[in-house]
Amino acid sequence: MEKKNHTVVTEFYFSDFPLFENGGLLLFLLLLFIYLFIIVGNSIIFFAVRLDPHLHNPMYNFISIFSFLEIWYTTTTIPKMLTNLISEQRTISFLGCLLQMYFFHSLGNSEGILLTTMAIDRYMAICNPLRYPSIMTPRLCAQLAAGSCVCGFLVLLPEIVWISTLPFCGPNQIHQLFCDFEPVLSLACTNTSMIVVEDIIHAVSILMCVCVIAVSYVRIIMVVLRIPSGENRWKAFSTCAAHIAVFVVFFGSVSLMYMRFSAVYPPVLDKATALMFAVLAPLCNPIIYSLRNKDMKDAIRRVFCSYRGLEVSSSH
Repeated sequence: MEKKNHTVVTEFYFSDFPLFENGGLLLFLLLLFIYLFIIVGNSIIFFAVRLDPHLHNPMYNFISIFSFLEIWYTTTTIPKMLTNLISEQRTISFLGCLLQMYFFHSLGNSEGILLTTMAIDRYMAICNPLRYPSIMTPRLCAQLAAGSCVCGFLVLLPEIVWISTLPFCGPNQIHQLFCDFEPVLSLACTNTSMIVVEDIIHAVSILMCVCVIAVSYVRIIMVVLRIPSGENRWKAFSTCAAHIAVFVVFFGSVSLMYMRFSAVYPPVLDKATALMFAVLAPLCNPIIYSLRNKDMKDAIRRVFCSYRGLEVSSSH
């Protein structure tokens, strides 16, 4: 109770992006375009999977859920970034900051767990094809997807509650593009050694997911190399390559940010790294899963053609 009485900070201020102090209109337009692309691209993938019966299988169901999470993952940070770029009042309330941290990292955790689940799913499909249909039932897939989201949202709840009890008595300027653990904790009027503990917790969770995914895909590649047919081998490789690309972009950018421990980045590099995993990584996913995936492109084409056909028939 005493800590709460000393909490006098009611809002935080975001610092400028070092290269865009004078308005940042160019970055605003670029970021707005990227955000719209992410929203539209992931929405198309989500509805294509849901509406096309050809894609009603575990792999594409997981991809559609991942795309759905990506929409909200980017929505927790990018709209506020856009506002800060064109507004002189780059502020966020204390409660808003906590909520942004919670939802951004909870959605990110859910995506990381879901990517791990997708790697296990691909392992079962390629390494145990005969048992795969009986194991990866629609009910189990739904449970795994729901479990990924529930775990992602529950694991950070104690951490956010703990941060809400810390005393913040100034300064209140966040040297980052959005509310994040390290910049916020560094402003607390208390011992900040817990930042290192936070880094260790994040590093362990990231390493666990990375190890499971890496082992799964190493086993998958070993099995694929033994496939006698060149066409089947190439199809298996192309499917896995898309997943590995998303895995590398997502966990690579997150690792740069949260596995540095006591390393201090220059402000420009720090914010560039944040842009990488909060904006650029989500930008790659619609491209990887739609433009490079023949089944997805065919499904999108079928869904839009049928929609246009309904419009034409209703007009007559």
